[in-house]
This record gives sequence, structure tokens and C-alpha cells, in this order.
Amino acid sequence: MRPATALLLASTMLAATPAFAQTAAPAADAAPDEATIVVFGRGETRQVQEIKAQEIVVLTPGTNPLKAIEKLPSVNFQSADPFGNYEWSQRVTIRSFNQNQLGFTFDGIPLGDMSYGNHNGLHITRAISSENIGSVRVSQGAGSLGTQATGNLGGTVETFSADPTGEMGAQGNLTYGSNDTVRAFARLNLGTRDGVRGYVSYGYGSTDKYKGQGKQDQHMGNAKVIVPIGEARIDGWLSYSDRREQDFQDMSMGMINRLGWDWDNTFPDYARAIDYASRLNDVDLVSNSGGSPFPDGRFDYSGASVATGQTYPGNVTSADDAYYDAAGLRKDWLGAIGLNTPLGEKATLNLKGYYHNNSGMGLWATPYVPSPNGVPMSVRTTEYKMDRIGAFGSVDFTIGSQNLNVGAWYENNKFNQARRFYAFSSRTEPGLSFRDYPKNPFFTQWEFDFTTDTFQYHVQDKIDLGMVTINLGWKGFSVTNKAEAVVQASFPQGKIKAQDWFQPTAGFVVKVSPDAEVFGGFSQSTRAFASATTTGPFSTNQAGFDAIRNNLKPEESDTYELGLRYNTPVFSGTLGAYLVNFRNRLLAVQVGSAIQGNPSALQNVGGVRAVGVEAAGNLTLGSGFSVYASYSYTDATYRDDVLNGNGDLVAAIKDKTVVDSPKHMARGEFNFDDGQRFFRVGLNYMSRRYYSYTNDASVPGRLIVDASLGYRFTDKVEVQLNATNLFDKRYVGTIGSGGFGNSGDAQTLLVGAPQQFFATLKAGF
Repeated sequence: MRPATALLLASTMLAATPAFAQTAAPAADAAPDEATIVVFGRGETRQVQEIKAQEIVVLTPGTNPLKAIEKLPSVNFQSADPFGNYEWSQRVTIRSFNQNQLGFTFDGIPLGDMSYGNHNGLHITRAISSENIGSVRVSQGAGSLGTQATGNLGGTVETFSADPTGEMGAQGNLTYGSNDTVRAFARLNLGTRDGVRGYVSYGYGSTDKYKGQGKQDQHMGNAKVIVPIGEARIDGWLSYSDRREQDFQDMSMGMINRLGWDWDNTFPDYARAIDYASRLNDVDLVSNSGGSPFPDGRFDYSGASVATGQTYPGNVTSADDAYYDAAGLRKDWLGAIGLNTPLGEKATLNLKGYYHNNSGMGLWATPYVPSPNGVPMSVRTTEYKMDRIGAFGSVDFTIGSQNLNVGAWYENNKFNQARRFYAFSSRTEPGLSFRDYPKNPFFTQWEFDFTTDTFQYHVQDKIDLGMVTINLGWKGFSVTNKAEAVVQASFPQGKIKAQDWFQPTAGFVVKVSPDAEVFGGFSQSTRAFASATTTGPFSTNQAGFDAIRNNLKPEESDTYELGLRYNTPVFSGTLGAYLVNFRNRLLAVQVGSAIQGNPSALQNVGGVRAVGVEAAGNLTLGSGFSVYASYSYTDATYRDDVLNGNGDLVAAIKDKTVVDSPKHMARGEFNFDDGQRFFRVGLNYMSRRYYSYTNDASVPGRLIVDASLGYRFTDKVEVQLNATNLFDKRYVGTIGSGGFGNSGDAQTLLVGAPQQFFATLKAGF
């Protein structure tokens, strides 16, 4: 759809769509923390910024809140869809640390690493609707000591739900846009301002894939309640999510050049998928297995290595160029109850307990394993079931000029992971949908129960000396991971523990003037191991696990920061520099292609050093106009070559740039909001990114422009238009979807979404 056509369609829709009201923009003379686009962590001893709700609601409704924080310095967010919700493609890195080396929480509840593999949490987009978010806080360093995370080597992202206002009423919005995107949201507000208050909401969003065919949609329900009891407060949260997304085809640069940017899986062209799989299976996959593709209980993938001589139509050169279909299915329940109460005059107690239940699977139509009925492919799944229960709490108390905080967190996570195969009905009819959970597998390759017990504590002392504030403290944890086979395979059983009882932090803030402050600090962090066959120490075989379980060191980082903040009603900003020394880097040495799921060996392969500069600022120009800009320079390099156990060279990567770590990132926004009319234009630049450890494979830099505009008819009714990738830039969005290799091109890229337009009508009652 071309811009003029899309805008005309959007304008037509605005007259007919119901909706959700937003508050007017703050006046130009408001306090800095209210007027600025980004709150720059006043009084913090580390680099911290906060995005408020008004910065999220100007995005297309339903957009991932992580897309809102990509404007912050050193934050690299990428996705293959315009909303940032497509989980297979969603990635965030901070200061060169990848997603599973960061910490994520929601109202303090640990979200794990929010990875697609789903082994220790859930994604924020499955925990809360974007309309119910109150703020998102980013710490580019290791984050606060009290964060419920054992993986935050390089930063934390904390999301907080909005509190109910206590004003009776209803709110809603309806969005329509490119690729038949439809999203509806409704929220009912209940209670009284000073009494029991809460809200319940429901949201549904659906969009067609922008290339190929398929759908991505989600049902989401949220409920929050606050019960005041004297000076104490009880709060409760409950959410449900059912998300189903059909995948885009993973690409390589070679495939993009050979097949084009719009290439995708064959769905719904089942006959073409059968043709590709049949050509691959011209080589007999079962000739050595007595008619079964599962000799000794394992798969024989020998056909994949000898199929390169097969002839395919057009520019297709292998069965991996296009699969029939792939999908991710996830269902989640998340509940929590918390207590905040004073303890005398100088102390406060905070407690919260939570429960999370997840079930889901990733599906892939594999041409490497035929169905027993003779169909030359089958559906391979990785299946997940999770029950997490935990509690955390802290006590704050004041003694003179000192504010002490002591807290702890415990979680028990029972996680089941299985690899199963399901048959297609025939060569002419698939007989199953990738949007539904399949039943009756013809083979379970492996199934494991994992138990992870986490205990973490922290102690922190904030000393206020007037002009100078000092933060001192430490945290410690012990995490035990246990694997037990339900259906045995080559993956290991046993226990492994990561334990570090003393991870210190120290920092200071000096008030140079009422508007300016200098901050600096040091923090040390350790990352626990993962409990899954698809990542971490259990992703090898039993012999490999036994060899590493007693001497494998967890990853660690030391972070040094120094910076300046300035906050006035007209200008607020930050300028900082950092040094991170990362050691005991863990690398899984992959065997075969990532999608085949073969075991890999995990080992410590050296360190990484990252140095960088970060700058961001917001200038209020008056009359509703403002400008925001941020820039970050990151120099992150591997400090060691990769050697095997015999000391032989595996990969010469010393002094090479860390994968998915652009040296330059710059963001800019021009904003206008006079309380009735508003618009925003945002620019997002990212320099070259490498997707091989030796830096011989990369994607070029890109500049993406987004825009939004709207009009408030009253304080209850408004319309909003959003455009993403306004100038229809062709670019690679996600890199590393299938992991990273030592060298050469690889099928591990996802194309970024083209130009998209969306229109929303919002109303409150």
C-alpha cells in the first residue's frame, strides 16, 4: 500500500472507530520529571532512565513497551514486525550484552530473560497490555540490588503497571491498519479514590503477516486491585494471555540476494512444500534403520548432508530455503499479591508472592523427518510447560542520615521441555493447522523435567550527606539447576549450581548545583545457569555435562560508570561513560544446523571488554514543541580466541567486535503537543552489525523513520494515526534468530517490516 492510499484510508476510518482517552500533554513550565520525554534518574548513582505511560500510548496500541525504550542510549531493540511483538524475532541488547544477559521484571515479578525458549519466565507482552503500563525503567548497568534477576550482567528493564485511579468509568480503543491489523481494547475502572479500587481489561489484536501468508494474534486479560487497610496497602494482579504467531522464514544475506526481500515459507502452498521435501528425500533417509528414521531412539539426519546435489525449481537451492510453515503458541497465567505497610515511624515492609503457569510450543514443518504414512515431512515441536512460584520482600528503615534496605527473593521453577513429532495427513492434505496445538505425536525424541531453585538476598545502605549521597551494598545468590529425563535421549541428567554470595556495588552522587549532579559507581554481577536442553549446560550430552558440571564458571561482569545529569524545566539530559569487563563468557559449540536441535558443548571461552559513551537530552521549546535526541558509542571486543579442550584454535576472534553490537546508535524525536493536537517524528539510526564471531558477515547500518499524529476532540475522545518505517526502507531487522556462527553467511536473519499505517479512535466514558 502506498503512502497516499494508506493515509486516505486511515482518514476515512477515523470517523467510524470507538476508543480510549489520554491526558493532555504537560505545560512547558511543568516540573522536569513531568515535562520531559525521558526522566533521567535524578539522584541515582548509576545510569538510569524512565519512560512514562504517555510515551508508550503514542505508539500504535499493543506495541511492545521495549520498542518505547529503544530511544534510550545504548539500547538496541530489534524485531521483524512493526509492533515489536513477534517473539521469534524480538531481541534487545544493552551495552553489547544480549537478552539472556539482562534482567527483566514486571511490578518486581521476575520475567526471566524473556527469551523465545521460555524456560524461566514470560515476555512482557504476555504479562500486561500496553494501555495498562505506568512506566518502564532502564538501568544500562547492572541495575538495582533489589532486582529479582540472576542474569542481569549488562542491565535491567523494569516495567510497572499503572495504578487504578478509583474513578468509575470505562475506556476503550479500536485500531485498524496495514495487513488487516485489528486491535480492540476495553477497560472498566472500579472503586473509589480513597477506598478499594481496581480495573479489569480485555484486549485482542490480530494482524496478517506482511509477506507470505499467516496470522499473528493474541487475547489478553488484565486485572488489578488495591485495598487500603489503614496505613497499609494490599495490591493484587492477574493476567491471562493466549498468543499464536505464524513465523516468517529465517533468511541469510545470500538468500535475500537470491530470492528477494519478500521471500517466505510456502504456506498455504502445501504442494510446493511436499515437492521441496520430496526432492530432499530422494536420498533414502531410512536405508540403515530398518524402515524407521529413529535408530536407537534417535533421529538419523544423514539426508540433510547429502541433499545438496538435488535440483530445485527457480532460485531455490535447498529444502531450507522455504519450509511449509512454522509457529509459536503460548498460553500464560500470571498472578501476584503484595503488601506494603509501615513498621513504626521509620521502617516500611514490602512483600509480594507470585505464581506463573505457562504452556506452549514452537512448531516447524521439517523436511528432514518424514511422517510414518509416507509424507516426506512432519511437524517437529519443542513443547513447554512451566510452573513458577515465588516470593520476594524487603524492609526499608532510616537511621539518621542512612537509609538501609535489606531484602530477599526465593523462586521454585518446575519446567518441562519435550521434542515431539506429528504426522501430516497425506501428500495432498496437511490435516493440521499451525495455529492449533497438535495431538497424538508419532514420536517423542526426548522429554525432560527441570527444577530450578533460586535464593537471592541483598543489603544496601544509602547515606545522605547533603551535597553528597553514597550508595554501598551487595547481593548474593545460590541457584541450583536439576534435570531429570522423562524420555531419555543424549541430553544429560544431574545437578549444577551457580553460587556467588558477594556481588558488591558502590556509587555516589554529588550535587554540583540545584540543577546538575555528577554520578559514578561500580557494580559486580554473576549470571546463573539456564535449565533447558536448548540452552545452557544441559544442551550437551551426558559425558560433556559430567566433564563441565564441577568446573564450569558462571559468567561475570564488572561495570564502572561516570556521568553528569542536568535537569531544568527547559532542558534535561545525561552524559556518561562506562567500562565493562566481562569474563568467563560461555559459548555453546554447535553441532549441525541450529534448527536440527543437535547437542552442543558449553565452555568458558574468555572475556569481553566494552567501553562506551552515552548522551541523551530533551529540550522544551515552548508552545508545545520539544526535541529529544540520544547517541551512544560502543566499542565491545572479544579479548580471547576460542580454543578447544586441547588448546587448538577454534575461532580467531580476539579483538573482533561483539556480534549484534553496533558501534553507533543515534535516535531523535521532534514533538508537538498543545493539549489538543499532537504529532511526533522519530528517527532511529544504527550502524553495521556483525552476525559472525570473526566479523566476516554483517548487515549494513540503517535509518528508520516513524511518525504519529492525532487530535483530541475532548479530554475523553481522540484519534491517532501511526506510521512505522515511513519511507519503506528495506533492511534486516533481527540478526541471530538461529544463533551466531564463527564465520560466513548463515540463515539467521529476519527482514524488517515494510512501511505500515494504523489508525486508532480512543474514548472514555
